[in-house]
Amino acid sequence: MKGIWQAATLLSLGLAMAHAAEETKKFVWHAPKITQSVFTPELGMLDAEREEYATNLANHAASQVIAAKAAPASLEEARRMLALALHLSPRNKRALVVGFQLSRGMMPELAEGNYSPQAFARLLFSRSQILDKQGGAQNTQLSRMFVQVAAAMDPRNEDVVYASEVHRLDHGDFDWSAITDPKPKNP
Repeated sequence: MKGIWQAATLLSLGLAMAHAAEETKKFVWHAPKITQSVFTPELGMLDAEREEYATNLANHAASQVIAAKAAPASLEEARRMLALALHLSPRNKRALVVGFQLSRGMMPELAEGNYSPQAFARLLFSRSQILDKQGGAQNTQLSRMFVQVAAAMDPRNEDVVYASEVHRLDHGDFDWSAITDPKPKNP
């Protein structure tokens, strides 16, 4: 009888240690470096709208990392989305929380977003078209970013993917390092 209890104890300890090792499996998170927003008040979006987009970008980034179990590709895509969210709204609560959790090697908390990925991709695409019509360097830059993010979110949406590919053909690959790792300005 004593042997059965010892075996059961060892088995349960082994399972507990395996579970603990699985939960503490860390991943490498390279937080975007943001010193100041690349977007000024001249951007063709209201502050409330910028906040709403930032929150939804952060929610989508978190759910993508969770679904992919922090695979490197999901972390890189989340890094872009969080950088974009923080440039739109530097003090966005959800973006700051998700970034903090990821920097600690923790899976972010799943929050219910307002939109499915497909609906949010359509919204980003529609907003990108409006920004493009408004003109200006910042609006055009954000328009391209929205189209790329939307194409990554919903690669089955032919209109979004087509627009993303046309941007790529016309202007080359978008340089995300401008918002994820901006180079310091020389005095």
